[in-house]
Amino acid sequence: MIEERPFEEIAERSATWHSHVGIPVRNLWTLLVYASGLARFLNPFTAQVDGDAALPDVLGQLLAFAVERRLRRNLSRNYQRRSEELSRVRGRIDWMKTEAGMLLSRGKVACRFEELTHNTPRNRLILAALVRARTAVEDTELSFRCGSLVTTLLDAGVSPIPPSRSEISRDRIGRNDADDELVVRVAELVLEIKLPSEKAGDVKVTRLDHDERLLRQIFEKAVAEFYRHEFHGRDGWKVSSQTRFGWDAIDATEGLDAILPKMNADVVLQQGVARRLVLDTKFTGILTHRPHGSEGLKSAHLYQLYSYIRSQAGRGDVAADCAEGILLHPSLERHVDEAVTIQGHRLRFVTIDLASDPEKFRRDLIEIVKTRR
Repeated sequence: MIEERPFEEIAERSATWHSHVGIPVRNLWTLLVYASGLARFLNPFTAQVDGDAALPDVLGQLLAFAVERRLRRNLSRNYQRRSEELSRVRGRIDWMKTEAGMLLSRGKVACRFEELTHNTPRNRLILAALVRARTAVEDTELSFRCGSLVTTLLDAGVSPIPPSRSEISRDRIGRNDADDELVVRVAELVLEIKLPSEKAGDVKVTRLDHDERLLRQIFEKAVAEFYRHEFHGRDGWKVSSQTRFGWDAIDATEGLDAILPKMNADVVLQQGVARRLVLDTKFTGILTHRPHGSEGLKSAHLYQLYSYIRSQAGRGDVAADCAEGILLHPSLERHVDEAVTIQGHRLRFVTIDLASDPEKFRRDLIEIVKTRR
């Protein structure tokens, strides 16, 4: 889970270059839908998001819809371990506690048992998201709707105490819990992503967080999930994210492994056994100013992509020997799309316009992979 941030708080500052970026609400919504994995349940490009809409209200509507949909099929339950002093045996008797408390003299025994309850970590997560959304949305009717759902969950026995990260990590959603997945993902989005509220006439978002780290993470995850959603399993494509590449290293000294940089590619797309694309996203300008006034690619980014590709070549993998590399940046003041072949590997340096029409945004991302430059 992403570090929790205040849902209703607006960021006060942004990075210098970031101030030049204008992301329409609709496109930011598209990024968020992909980054959270909601594209499996929703069509990100058909969402009715008006330019003057408050984005927290849009997300609040989605949360309320998902919770109401889940309640129509009954709220999920699970077994929870409990320990209680009872007047009759239930489950197993805790003899040590019974004897220590001299409970038998009072006609009681200490019992340990499992109880089927709605007070599960995932339901507490949903409740916490509803509480957050109720206070963050601007629409009074929607706030009342979220508040009504809060009351429904409380009446069902769900605790208002949010679950810990460890509880959430242990609460796996299995095949029989597929109905929970949509509402849990929306709840996580509400709790994890801080969304700015937009007023009429202000249809651009130029900052999302006190630093650009969160938006960079959203962009990175959105691109990976986009290609997984649009490509994986189709026409022989396989898509993986955060793929670990190993160095072709021998005779390493004992302490090298601890200090050797790790290579984790943002996205790796492979079609069949012959074509592999290593795609790395950077939420920065693609060009940098050189000492004498000209502009050029950032050498560190180029070296990083080159290392990902060349370190895997010559090791018996046909796809790796001719792998292609793509550096993908958001376009700032101008679009860049250049390519070159170096030592048998086609490298492409391209930008994507985050302020473009959503359908064009989708087509451009597809073209970047399907069309060889």
